[in-house]
Amino acid sequence: MDSPLPLADALDGTAYVLCEGLVFETEYLRVPDEHTRADDIVLEARNGEDELWLTRDDVDAAQSVGEGVWRLRDGTTLRLLEHVTLH
Repeated sequence: MDSPLPLADALDGTAYVLCEGLVFETEYLRVPDEHTRADDIVLEARNGEDELWLTRDDVDAAQSVGEGVWRLRDGTTLRLLEHVTLH
């Protein structure tokens, strides 16, 4: 059985983030590398006036809880999306 990708690797190509039932559009994305520090922001996303941002430390501490779903240290769940289809 394949092990899941770390969240840092899964960030590439992310256009939207589903976080606690809200869809955020990615405005800034930096796939972490060896030069990225723990407090560097690697993802910024927006839903209207609401903003979501993750640091390298947040991303490194995230645990996979299912296909494409991660739990952050504070218990928040995220799903990274390449596109969104509204019905």
